[in-house]
Amino acid sequence: MELGIALPTSGRLASPANIARVAQEAERIGYDSLWTYERLLRPYAELPQPDGSMARIPETYRLTFEPLETLSYVAALTKRIKLGTSVVDALLHPPVVLARRFATLDQFSGGRVIAGLGQGWMPQEFETANVPMRRKGAGMDEVVAAMRACWGPDPVEFEGRFYRIAASEVNPKPVQEHLPILLGAMTPAGVQRAGRIADGLNPIAVSPEVVKGLVSAFHDAARDAGRDPSALTVVARANVPLVREPLGEGRPFLGGSPRQIAEDITRLDGTGVDHLIIANIAAPGDVEEAVGLIEELKAATGEAA
Repeated sequence: MELGIALPTSGRLASPANIARVAQEAERIGYDSLWTYERLLRPYAELPQPDGSMARIPETYRLTFEPLETLSYVAALTKRIKLGTSVVDALLHPPVVLARRFATLDQFSGGRVIAGLGQGWMPQEFETANVPMRRKGAGMDEVVAAMRACWGPDPVEFEGRFYRIAASEVNPKPVQEHLPILLGAMTPAGVQRAGRIADGLNPIAVSPEVVKGLVSAFHDAARDAGRDPSALTVVARANVPLVREPLGEGRPFLGGSPRQIAEDITRLDGTGVDHLIIANIAAPGDVEEAVGLIEELKAATGEAA
């Protein structure tokens, strides 16, 4: 299983210097990928929480570096490590603009890009982008189709319900012959959509059982669409604390000390996960601690294998 690290693009450690340090150290240590994500804004308004209460979204979103610009910066500082988004909210962008940005990044990185896309969920972000939330669903199918058209041969032409591209030259093209698109999804409809149109699924790794069920549904949807599931990939994401000392009762799956996380990773064997992203939500004291923890985690995964 390949292993990736989310860059410190938000939260207390978010800075260009810390992003550069973590990126270069992750490549040196032997990680397979680096990841960013998108958040347009942090509204002052309170939003519904899972427990039914109302609260502002977490303070970590107060500062979030733009994902593709960040990866372009990181591309210049690294040589081999893959560069992915988990995720960019595709509906908030014109498809041709988003396609050109990913293709440009693929050119500057020498073909290392993974385009992880999501639909978005925050009403204020849809309002800010002047996009109606009812576009979710069918609009996502069109975004993916339009982006792929842009990456294909010229003339590019697309005619859909929501998006149109007049016959045009759209460049640059990606270095990769087929730039992979992952869809971030946890709902039945989202997982089915990924099986129909995406190159991979990007779910949250809540537990081995949940992940296995999502992967099974993803593969079933791919087969129903006449596709070969073995040609697709599953990149799971773990938003968890990575800390030096072991956590006790109530520890989340894939969270805790490097050794605890490494042991949990072995529980993903047989679930269909090909690639795991560790996104540390614990906010280490400084970048040195953050680098030390990812180095310990990589060593621990080698010992647990």
